[in-house]
Amino acid sequence: MTDRTNHADRRSPWMWIPTLYIAEGLPYFAVNTLAVVMYTRMGVGLTEMAFFTGWLYLPWVIKPFWSPFVDIFGTRRNWVIAMQFCIGISMALVALCLPLPFFFASTLSAFWLMAFFSATHDIAADGYYMLALTPKDQAAYVGLRNTFYRIASLIGQGGMLWLAGEMEERTDGNIPYAWSVTFVSLSVVFLAISVYHTVTMPRPHSDRVTRPGGTSEILREFGNTFATFFGKRHIVTAIAFMLLYRLAEALMLKVSGPFLLAPLDEGGLGLSTKAVGIATGTTGVAALLAGGIIGGICIARRGLRYWLWPMAMAITLPGLVYCYMAMAQPKDPIIINACIGFEQLGYGFGFTAFMMYLIYFCDGEYKTSHYAFCTAFMALGMMLPGMAAGWIHEQVSQLHIFGDQAQGYINYFWFVMLCSVSTYAVCAMVRINRTAFTGNGHKNTDNRD
Repeated sequence: MTDRTNHADRRSPWMWIPTLYIAEGLPYFAVNTLAVVMYTRMGVGLTEMAFFTGWLYLPWVIKPFWSPFVDIFGTRRNWVIAMQFCIGISMALVALCLPLPFFFASTLSAFWLMAFFSATHDIAADGYYMLALTPKDQAAYVGLRNTFYRIASLIGQGGMLWLAGEMEERTDGNIPYAWSVTFVSLSVVFLAISVYHTVTMPRPHSDRVTRPGGTSEILREFGNTFATFFGKRHIVTAIAFMLLYRLAEALMLKVSGPFLLAPLDEGGLGLSTKAVGIATGTTGVAALLAGGIIGGICIARRGLRYWLWPMAMAITLPGLVYCYMAMAQPKDPIIINACIGFEQLGYGFGFTAFMMYLIYFCDGEYKTSHYAFCTAFMALGMMLPGMAAGWIHEQVSQLHIFGDQAQGYINYFWFVMLCSVSTYAVCAMVRINRTAFTGNGHKNTDNRD
């Protein structure tokens, strides 16, 4: 069967790729960014907020373990459309639960459902992309899918925060109502996308339900991918790298938003929700994209081995700007935006090394499945530190190191910088084990260990 026959039901990829990858990105940022700011504005304590929202990473951690069932039960196209509908319903549930006295527990439940639906959507959407396009088209449109995933980041971390802040101002500080409007808006968007995709997403012949007789074979293949992944050479070093390279960023993520929102007398910067949306969702996202682009160009020219240490420094040292902001508490928006932009530029540049390491480590048989395991460890590396971030902040707040001013955020950000040592430690392990690559996109065959 030719590619043309196999993909007979074809519509222009421009009709569905942009909306598909916006739909893949938006719930992730809603769960991991909007929820943090929303709970902070709703008065939830930092320790409780960080611990319980940290659990929301769990579906992305364990998604490789149920991905075979997406193949067994239903087509990828049907999974995509169904999950988009379910995500829209879960967003509406968040909006409905916000005015309730027990809003924290009820909205957390809705967010957990949203995370589960989103992780399942990721599995189905990426699988559908490979089935609906020929290999040539997959390569041709990879830039388009990545671009619209980043647009989802801009919408989720910028546009939605701006909308919530605007509604807070228009309703004289009615925070539950403002955030309900925000999540109702997201819900309407997702329900509309779900309906839109029922019309625009093609039905490739290869996207079909696995026959019952193939279930045992799929499960056996899953067992093989599991065994071969954990049997890889240097697997312990690789897992340590996946868990610890981003430790400082994982600790920073849960506290940076509350710090920007906290009043000056509590050690924060006292920004409004709209100002945070502009700083993190526009300046921050633009700098993050620029850092990623520059990082990709650098690795393409000189290779991962050459750029590993500079990128490790780039992902850790810019965190010093949060130490500066906590100590100086600048009020000038230009300075604040510049600091956040600089930190995100470094993160985007340094994160490139992390992603390239995952790609190269997964090279070989079962590379797609092995990459899913790697992303699970990546999510676990964000989940565990995030859960502990609030408790750590509470503990270090009791230390009086920098005078009589509010200590919590100052001490915490310096503690994060201390944890950056873990990034350099795992980079040293990778270098010792000779897991390095040349700049021409191929493995270095130097196997001296």
